[in-house]
Amino acid sequence: MAKPIPLKLPKRNPQEEFRSRLEKAPDAHAEALLASFDVLQSLHDKGVLELLRGMLGGGNTILEIVVDASKTPEAIRGIRNLVIMTKILGSVDPELLKKFTEAIPNVLLGAAKAQKAEPPGFWETLRILRSKNLRRGLAVANNLLEALGRNFSAQKN
Repeated sequence: MAKPIPLKLPKRNPQEEFRSRLEKAPDAHAEALLASFDVLQSLHDKGVLELLRGMLGGGNTILEIVVDASKTPEAIRGIRNLVIMTKILGSVDPELLKKFTEAIPNVLLGAAKAQKAEPPGFWETLRILRSKNLRRGLAVANNLLEALGRNFSAQKN
């Protein structure tokens, strides 16, 4: 009958494995270590590390202040409004929002130029009123006002 071969594995020393990995780390990750040192130095220069140290030191006190401040009716309304605004922005088509945000600087620039110039005359005002772009803008404003009126009315039509 065959005899089993005894298998004796050396005991594993996790401390020695960690020490070995730590000794090899600077060579293997030199660029990442240097970058992390740069980040740490920047945080130290800006005072962020001092702020974090202070926050950790006053942990429970700061937490109590934040909780007390968030219990006020104003904070609760603000959080609810933020959630609603997030839903609104999430429902808007990004292309539409892009067009809207691109139009705002043009409008402000035009308003600044209009303040410097003479106000439009009668015929110029009629020309502006006949503009397709003005009518498009009025249609959007009209749709917005109708929707607001519907939502604010006591009766739903």
